[in-house]
Amino acid sequence: MGLPDEAKALPPPGIINRNSVWLGVIGWCSAMLQNALNRRPPMKSGVHRQALLASIGWFIGYHVTKHENYTYARLDRDMNEYIRLHPENFSDKEKKTFAEIVEPFHPIR
Repeated sequence: MGLPDEAKALPPPGIINRNSVWLGVIGWCSAMLQNALNRRPPMKSGVHRQALLASIGWFIGYHVTKHENYTYARLDRDMNEYIRLHPENFSDKEKKTFAEIVEPFHPIR
C-alpha cells in the first residue's frame, strides 16, 4: 500500500488528526476490553499494553491520513486537468441579480 513518489511532494499531515485520534482511542479501548474480558481491572492492569495499542492505532491513523490526502490531491488534479482540457463544458453562466430570480410579491388582503 506504499504511496508513489509524487505523494512525497504533498505536505505531511499534522500529528493530531481525526484518523490518528480515532484509531488511537480504538487501540486503547481494545486493550481495556481485553482486560475486562480477562477479569482484570480495566484501567489499572496492563498499562504498557494500553500505551502500545494506542500508539499503534495512532501510527496507523497517521498513515491512513497520508494516503487519504494523496488520494484527494490526485482526484483534484485530475478534475482540474479535465476542466482545463474541456472549457466548453464549463462556460461561465450569465449572472442574474436577486431581483431577476425572485417573482414579484403581491400581497393579498
